[in-house]
Amino acid sequence: MIERPHAIVDERCSLRERKESLLYVVHHESGVLSGVIGMDERLAFTHYLEEQEEKQRQMNRWLMHSLDTAYEGVVIVDHKGIIQVFNETYSRFVGVTKEEAIGRPVEEVIENTRIPVVLKTGVPERSQAHRLQGQELVVHRLPMWQEGEIIGAVGMLVFEGKTELEETLQRLERIPQAAAIEESRWHKHTESNVSVRFEDIIGESPAIAGAKKIGRKAAVTEVPVLLTGETGVGKEPFAHAIHHKSHHQKGPFVAVNCAAIPESLFESELFGYLKGAFTGTRAEGKVGKVELANGGTLFLDEIGDMPFESQAKILRVLETKQVERVGGSTPVHVDFRLVAATNQDLKAKMLQGTFREDLYYRLNVIHIEIPPLRERKQDIPSLIAHHLKLREQEGFQKKTLTKAVLERMFSYSWPGNVRELFHYLERMYVLSEGPIINEQDLPKELLQRTFIPASSMTPPTSDQELIYEALKEAKGNKSEAAKQLGISRATLYNKLAKYGLSV
Repeated sequence: MIERPHAIVDERCSLRERKESLLYVVHHESGVLSGVIGMDERLAFTHYLEEQEEKQRQMNRWLMHSLDTAYEGVVIVDHKGIIQVFNETYSRFVGVTKEEAIGRPVEEVIENTRIPVVLKTGVPERSQAHRLQGQELVVHRLPMWQEGEIIGAVGMLVFEGKTELEETLQRLERIPQAAAIEESRWHKHTESNVSVRFEDIIGESPAIAGAKKIGRKAAVTEVPVLLTGETGVGKEPFAHAIHHKSHHQKGPFVAVNCAAIPESLFESELFGYLKGAFTGTRAEGKVGKVELANGGTLFLDEIGDMPFESQAKILRVLETKQVERVGGSTPVHVDFRLVAATNQDLKAKMLQGTFREDLYYRLNVIHIEIPPLRERKQDIPSLIAHHLKLREQEGFQKKTLTKAVLERMFSYSWPGNVRELFHYLERMYVLSEGPIINEQDLPKELLQRTFIPASSMTPPTSDQELIYEALKEAKGNKSEAAKQLGISRATLYNKLAKYGLSV
């Protein structure tokens, strides 16, 4: 079969050259002639290849020109620490030409560099102080991962000196004093003063990046947002980020854990009560969480555990924008943004009759599913670096992990997600001796798991075979197979369609 501008030859066929520079495409088994490639086709294909090569060369020129134009110094090394890319900014700063730098070990070109350490540990080092050419600088050192292996690292010179950094911070901090006073007044009644932005939610994997993208779009609207995901994935930080980017950002952020309040006290906590409403209450009465959230955001966490009777009342508040305290009859106007979260299947609870259908559809306007850690393992190094940096900023000893520890973490399924990761990191940080966290410092849950180091693994089977084996093990259960493979159900379905698999 022949297609212009270039010929496509089936893998079952071979080319045989004959007179007049013709190529005959012949089927291996039957010997049947499938097509003929003449001089016109060969010239067209050669021209096509030349065009593609020129496009690639042009793209490479654009990339190198962009790197050389960049204000930041950039160096890229391979897995052995040999410099592959070195831009003009870094070249000017260290006094070594690009031609002299490329092909040399990075430690020979950049003094005091910790890029070899990042290559060994796989843990990124962001916004770190670095002394170079007698100056105090701020640098990033980021490992490059591909299919679970470190293939190189990127070093970035962010600020050329402390003075420049201090000037930048001063520009950011020039906020009118009146605005600062006004903001502090707003936060007097805020239950949680934690300020989290979407930029503060760690992770750049496609799964978490997609969730953050939806969150940013949802934040600027007034509609309710429903956050779902397993325990420990970080639903509350998402709620804070939505609040921070919303029109209610100067108002209070009031969080209510529906699972933590006894059913008998739920309505008085949520809606408040008047003086003398019932025995054992405060003499002056109490303002409920809904009223406290006026002008801000009300975050109903674990909403799947909200008592059935209270569900009707919160729905009424959402519809009327009015709340009545227990023991009262005069409604109070409230204006707040609602964000709800759950680790339960609300649709299943609705079908079981334990969650109101009308409330479900009222909440489920914008749904954001926050992925579990096992579906975004490439974010683990960044999460580790963030946690260790926090400990260092608190005045504790600077510590790092060995590559073997990181490999163990990649092999673990993380049923407790990010929360579990941070708990284990805290434990290892406290119990480890010295600046290096080794395998002996790992908790038993990670040590007991069957593990094969990446360096000793045999070449992996094809993606298609892995999926087929996972489906066989899961007896056709696609959700379970996706869990075993560490991918989402949507990704599994896409791969099944791609490979034409069915079990």
